[in-house]
Amino acid sequence: MKRLRGYMILFGVLLTLPLAFVAWRTYGALDREAEAQVRFFADRLLDDMEAELADLVQQEERRTVDEYRHTMIQKGRPVTSPLARQAQQPFILGYFQNNPDGSFQTPLVADAAHAPDGIAGRVRQLEAINAIFNQRKWRVASQPAKASIAVEKSVPVTKKEQAAFADRYLNTFERKKSKRVLGQAKTRVEEITAGQAMQMVQSEAAPPAPAWTDGSPAGTGSNRTASDDGAPPAQRSDGIASLDAAQRITSGLGQQAPLSVPPDHATNRFQVEVAPLQAVTINNGRVFVFRRVGIGGQIYRQGFVLDVQPFLDHLLARHYDPQPIARYTRIRLRASGVSAVRLPDDNVQDFAGGALLAARAFPAPFGFMLADMHGVRVPVSPARQTLTLALIIVGGVMIAGLVSIYYGTRSVLDLSERRSHFVSAVTHELKTPLTNIRMYVEMLEQGIAATPEREQAYLGILSSESARLSGLINNVLELSRLEKRTRQFRFTEGDLSDVLTDVQAVMAESLAREGFDLTVHAETLPRFAYDREVLVQILINLMENSIKFGRHLPEKRIAIMARSVDGSVELTVSDTGPGVPRRSLGRVFDDFYRVENDLTRTTGGTGIGLALVKKFVLAMGGRVRAANNKGAGCSITISLPIDRQQRNT
Repeated sequence: MKRLRGYMILFGVLLTLPLAFVAWRTYGALDREAEAQVRFFADRLLDDMEAELADLVQQEERRTVDEYRHTMIQKGRPVTSPLARQAQQPFILGYFQNNPDGSFQTPLVADAAHAPDGIAGRVRQLEAINAIFNQRKWRVASQPAKASIAVEKSVPVTKKEQAAFADRYLNTFERKKSKRVLGQAKTRVEEITAGQAMQMVQSEAAPPAPAWTDGSPAGTGSNRTASDDGAPPAQRSDGIASLDAAQRITSGLGQQAPLSVPPDHATNRFQVEVAPLQAVTINNGRVFVFRRVGIGGQIYRQGFVLDVQPFLDHLLARHYDPQPIARYTRIRLRASGVSAVRLPDDNVQDFAGGALLAARAFPAPFGFMLADMHGVRVPVSPARQTLTLALIIVGGVMIAGLVSIYYGTRSVLDLSERRSHFVSAVTHELKTPLTNIRMYVEMLEQGIAATPEREQAYLGILSSESARLSGLINNVLELSRLEKRTRQFRFTEGDLSDVLTDVQAVMAESLAREGFDLTVHAETLPRFAYDREVLVQILINLMENSIKFGRHLPEKRIAIMARSVDGSVELTVSDTGPGVPRRSLGRVFDDFYRVENDLTRTTGGTGIGLALVKKFVLAMGGRVRAANNKGAGCSITISLPIDRQQRNT
């Protein structure tokens, strides 16, 4: 049995190891898949922010060059610039134009020196920003995309998993690699009317820039270009009026330009160079996003002042806060010395820890903005719960299977061992009466019995041993018929009085010979159907069992009690014998089972007596149980249902 237990443990371990390995790898794959999904959606969230930045850039790039003046000319008529109204977005402080001479012009007012009280403070802020910008504009890179690329290289990005969620379906690396600039990437040439050119030229406080006539340049400014180092001048093309027309318009009208354009100049067209948007930090929290406009060899810078902190808060409130991903991650936006942070637990004091999910430096002109997202806790994949349930079921089935195999094998081995003991016991039980019969027959043949009385005694012994041999053979045959379900029962109706009478008559001699006292107590019982022979055999087996194990004890009593209890008849056989060990009470009715102790080893028996009792009782629809008495001995109770037997009759 120990070897069987060892084999089962080894088999269980060998079965568990690969299952545990598969579970470990599957859990790891699910965790990596969940993290890859969070990475993908973190990138998507940053893509949404980037898309809003692109919309803002494209909106600003579509603005005409004269919108940055309070009054502009459309179709030859003066109209108020759409930028004259205060910006609806709380993160835009205002728009202004920086002129080549450093002067300042905002579309909020026609004259900055006489601004209304409601916007005077804002105009003064823009004017102060213009003054700071004049000191820094010479250091602004001519190619803003390079600054964005340089900043992007400084952002730490974690290594992607080899089988990332998005990389299976999209080439995300090439997609991000190709996007370096929001909006236009190169300087574009735009046509403007003479009225628009005049508006820009008149916005300067200094004298206008030199013009070109047909032929060679005039003045020292003829070789200047439309950039900080010199940008290409506005070019004249076929059918397009030269820039000296704008000069003549300006000089004819004076610096106090009228709010309309003569009709003959309205059809003149000029070319200007409009560079991509770029940004310069004014101070902590404010950035000037502008474009360079080259006309007549002069550079005008038009753009808006961005309040960084409200802008970062706006991006988070619109794209991050409403999303479920905010429950699992934390994000930080940084720009121009300020930052905006969101944590799941609202603890903005601590941003350390957590796996980096996504990091980005936004393309130009917002290359000054950095974003990084960290995972606080990865959401549990629904497949993980399914896998856990499947593993629990598989583990339970495996354990149940191993236990079933163990106990099934153990039962087979126990049964095989009991059968082996049964064969030995039957051989011994058959050999003993046969030896006695042979011995007494030889004694009778040899005339050893000298007197008739001795001869009768020998014949009585022969009769007893033959009855014993016959009973043993009958028990074996009955057990075989019961197992094959070929045993026939003959039910007759009665109140057990005939059964009790027969048992007392059959067992009287054995009880007297062994010195046992028999007590029978029967209540008034209802009549019900039963097999009289079977019940007699059951009671005889029980009484012989009590005699066999109690003959060496000083107190020798057997009691039979019959009573009616809850629709059934109970027959109880009690003795004053040694009883049954507690651990063996549930097994005494098993086939060929014998209690392992010194008494059973010195007492004959085959182990089929109680097994036969149980099979008889079950075949009649009853139940049998064994229990030790409070004092000495054991009681075996048989319950036979009255209703069932009556229906059978």
